Amino acid sequence: MPFIDLKAQYQHLKTRIDSRIQKVLDHGHYIMGPEVAELEEKLAEYVGVKHAITCANGTDALTLCMMALDIKEGDAVFCPTFTFFATAEVIAFAKATPVFVDSDASTFNICPKDLERQILRTISEGKLNVKAIVAVDLFGLPANYPLIESIAKKYNLKVIEDAAQGFGGSINGKRAGSFGDIATTSFFPAKPLGCYGDGGAIFTNNDEYAELLKSYRVHGKGTDKYDNVRIGINSRLDTIQAAVLLEKLAEFPQELINRNKASTNYEKQLASIYQTPQVPYGYESSWAQYTLVSEEREMEIAKYKKRGFPTAIYYGICMHQQTAFKYLGYLKGDFPVAERLAISVFSLPMHGYLEVKSE
Repeated sequence: MPFIDLKAQYQHLKTRIDSRIQKVLDHGHYIMGPEVAELEEKLAEYVGVKHAITCANGTDALTLCMMALDIKEGDAVFCPTFTFFATAEVIAFAKATPVFVDSDASTFNICPKDLERQILRTISEGKLNVKAIVAVDLFGLPANYPLIESIAKKYNLKVIEDAAQGFGGSINGKRAGSFGDIATTSFFPAKPLGCYGDGGAIFTNNDEYAELLKSYRVHGKGTDKYDNVRIGINSRLDTIQAAVLLEKLAEFPQELINRNKASTNYEKQLASIYQTPQVPYGYESSWAQYTLVSEEREMEIAKYKKRGFPTAIYYGICMHQQTAFKYLGYLKGDFPVAERLAISVFSLPMHGYLEVKSE
């Protein structure tokens, strides 16, 4: 039994995907070909924003946000400690300082109460310029943006939505990728909407950010490709990946329905045994992962393995405990909820092609 069944998805979409790829092979515009522009238009329409700018991967998407927002040395950027390394990595790569925040125990997302606590602590220390918040839509569930955006406004901070796992989720009908000042996603194959390689995108309603991002992703180019008006990077989504994503995006709404059916089935069977993932009223998750909490994690994983069911652990080491961030001086116990999650969560298979048995 595969943890994420990409083969089943491909077999379902094979004719459409193969046809799309063949068109690219026929026209030969492999970099920034017409499918890239078509995808960007459809992504923006789906998310409900003015601009969708594709790039090479989800980490580059976050890096490009750092560049567009001019995040630099001396800036404090707040982010969850319970997340994938890239969320904090791009902050440090921009020479800014990641300031970690504890998790909400029921949603696993960044805790708004601790976020404000960390902002006030950083301001009182007076060493860093508080600049931005990176909130992560962990495991497919959008973070608490109504509260996060309210806190950001209070302290004049920018908000970046890291929707690498959250694409397809929503809050009161407003889709992931449309929150904050600027948002990112990843098209890594295992993501809810994934391609057959690396890929990413950035979303914004801000015209100035959009123009900067389009320049930064192609070596900081100006109106002419050989007139580079700023220092940028090389981060373009290739045309074949765009072609694949166009067909997957067309099928994506049905896959979300299937994922939610699978999660409902898991909840019915497992809620009496484990702490199961909770979706607040008005929220919808894209179920990038279906994640359980158990104080006997290793024993539970062994049970599933014996029955032939794969499991995975996301994420076994918090950011503040990573070797690369030792220089920040955090200690064990600084983020008790996140630390407990790191040693007790495990995920079960989740994708749009799980067979759900009816009662």
